[in-house]
Amino acid sequence: MNPTIKDVANYANVSIATVSRILNSTSAGYSEKTRELVMEAIEQLGYKPNAVARGLKNTRTQTIGVLFPDISGMVSSELLHGIEKVTHNLGHSVIVCNTASQGKKTLDYLKLLSEKRVEGILFASEEIKDEYYEAIKGMNIPAVLVSTKSHKHPLPYVKVDDRDAAYTATSYLIEKGHKNIGMISGIKQDPIAGSPRIEGFQAAMRDQLGNDSPVVVSAQGFSYEHGVEMFEKLIKAAPHTTAIFAASDEMAIGAMASAYHMNIKVPDDISVVGYDNLKISEMAIPPLTTLSQPLREMGEKATELLFEALTDKNSTQSSIIMPHQMIERESVKAMA
Repeated sequence: MNPTIKDVANYANVSIATVSRILNSTSAGYSEKTRELVMEAIEQLGYKPNAVARGLKNTRTQTIGVLFPDISGMVSSELLHGIEKVTHNLGHSVIVCNTASQGKKTLDYLKLLSEKRVEGILFASEEIKDEYYEAIKGMNIPAVLVSTKSHKHPLPYVKVDDRDAAYTATSYLIEKGHKNIGMISGIKQDPIAGSPRIEGFQAAMRDQLGNDSPVVVSAQGFSYEHGVEMFEKLIKAAPHTTAIFAASDEMAIGAMASAYHMNIKVPDDISVVGYDNLKISEMAIPPLTTLSQPLREMGEKATELLFEALTDKNSTQSSIIMPHQMIERESVKAMA
């Protein structure tokens, strides 16, 4: 059975009120010797104060909520590393919600976070629908978007420019001498990682090669399995393709696996570029050339923005576009 605040008071031979004042850092009503006795009792008993119960008295729970559409995804994992680093350093806790990109589930989690009285919200990698925004607005707490943005709702965000980044990745392949370039995309209607990356790919093909209708095949997600499926579809539609730009590293590695089973060698027969620069891209065979977005740093910056709003209610927050860069490895062959 976990020790209670009453156990601590009895061990230190002080009142429960005194223990409470010390736990809440109230300066009056006890001596330094008494504080030391209470802290020793806490250590000896292994007492852990209930953060929510303390928050009910302080009107602060020292907790923020984070919503991800897929907590098992590697992108979410990298973002969460950055979020937790800053949150932990500032003495707060994180409640992580896996919305699975479902509207009702997202609203249910927002309601739960409101009941838990979180102090702020980070909303990651998902489109902000009207009902989400109204729910957040009704909570009267700050919110910051990370790896997503809203054209309609005035919420600060931290992300890369996906259209510009896709343009950079496609330009890289063109600079390597490729002309027959296809794209493997996730959900093309997705305004976050779908349509902007397709638009960037198409713009580079149009601007630099005069190709107004490059081949794009779109899946219902951005996973390894979708990459396997879409590679086969793209090769059937455009058998003379010499290079592929994939809208995620997981899709790119799925495409390389599919190529292996079809006896198509990467990069000798076909070059592949990914998007994200996840840890797994270094482990692929061959190691994957990819467009890097600084996911951990994005998580850190978004969390810092959120805490700025928590500490200064009058602060005006600006959104942040993070830099991207090409990471060259071994999955791209230069054409003669």
